[in-house]
Amino acid sequence: MPHCLRIRHMLMKTPSSAPRFGAMMSAAVLAALPAAVLAHDDLSKPVITTEIRKDEKGKDVLYMFIDGVKVHETDVTKDPLPPVVTPGEGAGMAAPPSDAIVLFDGSEEALRKNWTDTKGNPSQWKIVDGALESVKRAGYIQTMGQFGSCQLHIEWAAPVEVKGEGQGRGNSGVFLMGQYEIQVLDSYENTTYPDGQAGALYGRSKPLVNASRKPGEWQSYDIIFQRPIFGEDGKIVRRAMFTVLHNGVVIQDHEILSGGTGWMGPHAVSEYKAHPDKLPISLQDHGNPVRYRNIWIRELPDKPL
Repeated sequence: MPHCLRIRHMLMKTPSSAPRFGAMMSAAVLAALPAAVLAHDDLSKPVITTEIRKDEKGKDVLYMFIDGVKVHETDVTKDPLPPVVTPGEGAGMAAPPSDAIVLFDGSEEALRKNWTDTKGNPSQWKIVDGALESVKRAGYIQTMGQFGSCQLHIEWAAPVEVKGEGQGRGNSGVFLMGQYEIQVLDSYENTTYPDGQAGALYGRSKPLVNASRKPGEWQSYDIIFQRPIFGEDGKIVRRAMFTVLHNGVVIQDHEILSGGTGWMGPHAVSEYKAHPDKLPISLQDHGNPVRYRNIWIRELPDKPL
């Protein structure tokens, strides 16, 4: 996985009296980083290469490699699975602070007020026991509000009844700006490619650890996101950065998103493409009845270049 060495160097120089960045930490602490941490982005790293290969039917297939590792690599000798950790009981569940925008609180009113389908129509997702549940073939659901850099809290649960395996088990996704996916998946005792398991920046960065709870149990993501910045020519100037906590455990540590996360085939994902500074947050309908609750957001300023 790509890491920003400069960030690590700065954190190592943090005075002993400052908050320590351990395996578990407050999302509020993560949001208060100095601008210099985010100002530097070496666009030459990681090294990304592509090649075209013929499949068994003679069709051209795009393959992408990030620092020599194939996207969606299933060979654990080439891309080891993240180690499993057990999150603390109740860890990660958090009521919204006073300055948060509450996007879903379990009510029909919140659903009507804050969410639509991708065409701006009322969503066909349903509320079940105070949770927002994906409905097969209803399509993505997205916020009416538009957001850029932010702190996002969201709680989710895969179906208690286990069906399928790999990517077919409890699959959904949280998309920042409707573009950049943090994978939602039932990854409890469920093997899939590392960059597609729960908490992965899909196709780009596997989580540091697998902090998944059992199917049907409530889980949480706390996401600190700095949006990408594009120049007037549409080219990327500074890439997006993510810190993600899964059930209170850090799984993405100031990770620079090397490109887009859109599915481009079995071994490739999309590149950055210029877009507005603010866009809706969306949740994926992948055909599995995944539930969401307690969704709130705090807008953050963009760190200066």
